[in-house]
Amino acid sequence: MLEIKKLNKSYGGTRVLTDVNLKLEENKIYGLLGRNGVGKTTLLNIIANQISKNSGEVKLYGEEVFENSMALENICLIKEKGIGVDEIKVKKIFDIAKVLYKDWDENYKDFLVKEFNLNVKKKYHKLSRGNQTIVGLIIGLASRSKLTIFDEPSLGLDAAFRYKFYNFLLEDIENNPRTVIISTHLIDEVTNLFEEVIILKDERVYIKDEVANLMDKAYFLNGKTENIAPIIKGKRIIHNEEFGSSLIVGIFDNLSNEEKIKLKENNVEISSIPLQKLFVYLTENSLVEGAI
Repeated sequence: MLEIKKLNKSYGGTRVLTDVNLKLEENKIYGLLGRNGVGKTTLLNIIANQISKNSGEVKLYGEEVFENSMALENICLIKEKGIGVDEIKVKKIFDIAKVLYKDWDENYKDFLVKEFNLNVKKKYHKLSRGNQTIVGLIIGLASRSKLTIFDEPSLGLDAAFRYKFYNFLLEDIENNPRTVIISTHLIDEVTNLFEEVIILKDERVYIKDEVANLMDKAYFLNGKTENIAPIIKGKRIIHNEEFGSSLIVGIFDNLSNEEKIKLKENNVEISSIPLQKLFVYLTENSLVEGAI
């Protein structure tokens, strides 16, 4: 549904995105990950036509989104920094959103307002940071936009409200399929939401793959060095800790059943690397091009 080709963006002399190529399918949940300053928010703002690109293409259903009101009717971006309409009452903000998004569900909005116990009579700037976040989450959910984007959707929310939002999102997508992009630093909390992960690094899309595929090749090996070394020879090592004669190694590569059996026979413990740690290791280390 979304295709990005050779996208470039600079601020003055600082290059932020370089030749970014990306394709997103309909009705999937994508996680957009990357270190601070890598260009995640810039990419999302370009997709939603909030800022201009220097060059390249961003097409939704085959149509360029730049200055295309028809395409933008199908995109809802909920920004990390909030709504930007401080003096307006929350009720008025929702009235504006109702006009902006052609698939807006007013009844669902009312349901969410009650569930999150949100006072719509208050002005936006009078709300706590958490409640300001909730305003954005309600707009994103109730917009029912074909492409819905949440940039750091959990700012200021306690754990209970974060999980409430995740549950509402999953329930609503099941009943009203759409494509969702979530950019977040709380990766462990949302691993089960993501179907695919996009990792930005060095101004480009570094990895784009299904979560299941990534996790199938991400392992910690814990045991004696002499029992691990022969198996990991030639494999991609992304983490390494030594404790005397023992070793903890993180590998990002395929392990055959025979290799797993041999490791276990030699008392080497095999465990999965959580997505959060995998992200940290991958963005700290250089992998061979085309490794995914």
